Amino acid sequence: MTGRKMTVNKSHDAAELEAEESVANPNAIRIILADSQAIYRVGIRKIFALEDDLRVVAQADTMENLFAAVERYPSDVLLMEAGLLAGTVDAIPNLLKTAPEIKIIVQASQSDDQGTVEMYRKGVRGVISRSISPDLLVKCVRKIAHGETWIDNQSVNLVIEAYRSQAQSLIHPKSQAKLTAKEMVIITGITQGKRNKEIAYQLGTSDQVVKNYLRKIYDKLGVSDRLELALYCLHNKIITEEPAAQSRVDRSV
Repeated sequence: MTGRKMTVNKSHDAAELEAEESVANPNAIRIILADSQAIYRVGIRKIFALEDDLRVVAQADTMENLFAAVERYPSDVLLMEAGLLAGTVDAIPNLLKTAPEIKIIVQASQSDDQGTVEMYRKGVRGVISRSISPDLLVKCVRKIAHGETWIDNQSVNLVIEAYRSQAQSLIHPKSQAKLTAKEMVIITGITQGKRNKEIAYQLGTSDQVVKNYLRKIYDKLGVSDRLELALYCLHNKIITEEPAAQSRVDRSV
């Protein structure tokens, strides 16, 4: 295979391996690795190479190269170093604007409570430690690729407290918002960590119908996403049955 020049940091050997993996499993989760340290990129790439359903399609070591990679290589997941965001303001929103379908995971070397909450607010699907174990990293990537949000036990408390103090709409319900029986079933499913497909099956309808209902529920309650909806309902006791809040919000909203 002949190598070619490109703006992202991608070796000839890597490109060759990715082509072989693409043939073996064209439905594999496509991943972009963005890290300023080559040793991390090499190590993580080796971890993913052991999994048939994970495939690294590009690597980048700077924000400039990352934007070039996101534009050039259609991907499902972006795994990036938190340090690359230093000094930037709108990097995450701009990445999501460039590739609306990509799901972002940020690896942080140290805990930053305010920064963690802010990244979730801007659209990051998971914030993990750079010392995360290989098996947990693989699990995280798979869950996020399938539409879930990854929040560890420490971060979930930060996020709950941030949403409680941030918006009055999360503390006080809108004036007597009335929810239909079907909307209550959907809300219950969300707080239990169910996906739209599972809720649709329970209701005997389609994913799209559930999505349409969710938009109406968001408008009624003054929330903007699944995480806010779950936290709102837990805080205001809209669901009388007490779900396992910690684990369910942790992985599936």
